[in-house]
Amino acid sequence: MGKPGSRSESSTKADRKFEKKLEFYAKVRDAVSSLGAQKTIVKKKKLRSRQKKLKAYDLSSFSEFLPELKEKRPTPASEFKINCKSKKKLVLKEGKQLTTVLNHPTFKSNPLAAIHQHLQSTQPVADVKPEKRKNRSGSKKRKENKSKASIGPQAMDM
Repeated sequence: MGKPGSRSESSTKADRKFEKKLEFYAKVRDAVSSLGAQKTIVKKKKLRSRQKKLKAYDLSSFSEFLPELKEKRPTPASEFKINCKSKKKLVLKEGKQLTTVLNHPTFKSNPLAAIHQHLQSTQPVADVKPEKRKNRSGSKKRKENKSKASIGPQAMDM
């Protein structure tokens, strides 16, 4: 019915399939290792080029010619990183602050006056500059509108 010796061929066929699989996996391993080596080479080249660019833009030698300025420290608000944990803390803190303000007797009696007083005590005093005089006498010039439409109804003569 079948070919004689087909069983012996099937066992060798399985062996050939297994050998092909092994060869394929070996090729894959070689490709992965070569790609990994290429990535490290590319990374090293990028680092070298960045370092060269940094050397090209090194302006520290000009610092001796520039006037010295006081270093500005970053504000604490800009250093504050907002994440989920800090948001929760901030909400709890502000909620407590709000309840204390709402329960304060001064705020209960007159809220607007309490807010005004708080702003007066916490905000810096603004320098009030005197107004510049508009003309020699010290009074502002008055603009008189003498438009024809504002005079009143007029008959159109033709």
